Amino acid sequence: MKSIFQVSRNSKMSRKNQWIAVALAMSMTAISGCKKSANTVNGISQNNNSAAGDVIKLGEVGSMTGSEATFGTSTHQGILLAVKIINAAGGVKGKQFSVTSLDDQGKPEEAATAVTKLINQNNVSAILGEVASSRSLAMAPIAQQNKVLMITPSSTNPKVTEQGDHIFRVCFIDPFQGTVMAKFATETLKLKKVAILRDVKNDYSVGLANYFKETFVKAGGTIVVDQSYSAGDIDFKSQLTAIRAKAPEAIFVPGYYTEVGLIGRQARELGLKVPLMGGDGWDSPKLKEIGGAAMDGSYFSNHYSEEDKSPVVQDFISKYKADYGVVPDGLAAMGYDAVVILADAMKRAPTLNTEDVRKALLATRDFPGVTGKININDKRDAVKSAVVLKVENGVFKYQTTVNP
Repeated sequence: MKSIFQVSRNSKMSRKNQWIAVALAMSMTAISGCKKSANTVNGISQNNNSAAGDVIKLGEVGSMTGSEATFGTSTHQGILLAVKIINAAGGVKGKQFSVTSLDDQGKPEEAATAVTKLINQNNVSAILGEVASSRSLAMAPIAQQNKVLMITPSSTNPKVTEQGDHIFRVCFIDPFQGTVMAKFATETLKLKKVAILRDVKNDYSVGLANYFKETFVKAGGTIVVDQSYSAGDIDFKSQLTAIRAKAPEAIFVPGYYTEVGLIGRQARELGLKVPLMGGDGWDSPKLKEIGGAAMDGSYFSNHYSEEDKSPVVQDFISKYKADYGVVPDGLAAMGYDAVVILADAMKRAPTLNTEDVRKALLATRDFPGVTGKININDKRDAVKSAVVLKVENGVFKYQTTVNP
């Protein structure tokens, strides 16, 4: 069935009849709305509460479908788990969270449309999303213009929070992530010569490649070649052949798992045995499915490790597994942290007025998140640690923690 908040572009209904249909659907929803549990229909999840005055409306925008669907799905499940736990504990200031989640199909233009709908039609108090920096950059100006708080769980490009004072993040940023991997390359792996293969259509990939390059060169390393590809490509042999000719000791590939897995396989087919290195865009079970054994011996930076024995992390993993039957990845942990940090700020704020909550978010210090101790600085970025993981037999094994 279609969401009451989405009307198919291919529909033959007139615009007038479309809105009549939407109005009727909304009326039916209102009649049946007695404390429904969280559910998802075509990427739309809703938690409804019978008493409208007792609800804090949140919106989520994510890639529930499309080439990077695991990003959206994991984040979505982390968000719903946090909402479930917070509501069961009494909510925030006596009110329950209600979440409406819209699928942007992994497209920036759809993300912009979705955030507009959540603000204008759903009247949400805050937006959770997006994961990808390019899509967050499409959303942030709209949230800022409407003075609606937006918290991205995982968009690491610095430009995202530069869009305005209502835009926050609970993840580290690419200058830090790039520094982490450059230092790991020079200090731990003792590398001197590295190649770069970046996605030129991806703000995240371009930014992370630049920060890695800057730090690696400053540390005395050499970038022997800097090649590029575009999201959606499936043949990387030309770039990898050029890289092979320069005999690097590793290849830095700050892309998403969809292409990285293919790059790993094709690199091995061409006889490139050196490790690949990357960032949190690798974090998906699909990386193992796509790349297979070719990814073994590679490294990437991430937000958390399931091997972390801290009670906060293990409690989260236990509850997530109970609900979803799998161990949560870093995206799920970030979605969870985005909600609990927002809830914490709302509890500390004198009122639920947007400006009061915004100031409380800015005052977040030493918050014990699943992804580490989190501080929000005056740029509305999270200052926190990162972990480096190694792919071994398809498993992401903890290597080290790097603090800010």
